[in-house]
Amino acid sequence: MGATQRLAGERALAQMKRWVLCSILSVVLLEACTGIAPRRADTSAARTEAQTIVYVARRGWHIDIGFAVSDLSPPLTAIAADLTNSQYVFFGFGDRHYLVAKNKNFPSMLAALWPGAGMVLATGLAAPPEEAFGAVHVIRLLVSQGQARAAQNFVWNSLIKSNGMANFYAVGPYEGSLYYSAIPTYSAAHTCNTWLAEALRAAGLPIQSVGVVFAVQLWSQLHNLDLVTRAPPGGSVVPGPVLKSPIS
Repeated sequence: MGATQRLAGERALAQMKRWVLCSILSVVLLEACTGIAPRRADTSAARTEAQTIVYVARRGWHIDIGFAVSDLSPPLTAIAADLTNSQYVFFGFGDRHYLVAKNKNFPSMLAALWPGAGMVLATGLAAPPEEAFGAVHVIRLLVSQGQARAAQNFVWNSLIKSNGMANFYAVGPYEGSLYYSAIPTYSAAHTCNTWLAEALRAAGLPIQSVGVVFAVQLWSQLHNLDLVTRAPPGGSVVPGPVLKSPIS
């Protein structure tokens, strides 16, 4: 083998190695669709207002935000009306092509990493979130009503609307869930966890969103907030998640 052929072979091998590494990273990023957590912030000023709970639930590599139906404000109440008999509604962001694909194979994972249409999954729960996801996978954030409304507005403003109504796209992956078309695009740099970090920042919480693509990056920040509260004692909870991420 001549020097030219050896050089060409080495280049091809190097390119293959880079492709494999990029592919592995791509799968991890998509499955995330978890840094340094910020310092514990003093958010006592927000507690001068009436307080309410915003729920954050981790479904493996994916994190959702949720609200009690009784705490929802218009126009997001329209989504709860589509999910009958629900006491809580959770919202999560994802790639539309991948979420509705019948075969979630490796090529479809890679395709989702390029900027593409996003989608919001709304999940209605009749039982407390701790029973649906498992107590260890739920964080309750005690926030002001104004902060909760800001988070709800962020979710609503993420949805594509027609005549003032959110665009329904398809029935979700399990009972009591619906897909809605989203305005933000999904990509390797803007995942489900990026979107949720942005929602919490919109609510005035000291959350870093830039560079957040994995659930662990956001989850660690949430545990550093002084807003975390626990479910009241005496409730029945399960040790593990019942509802899993539609992309896991």
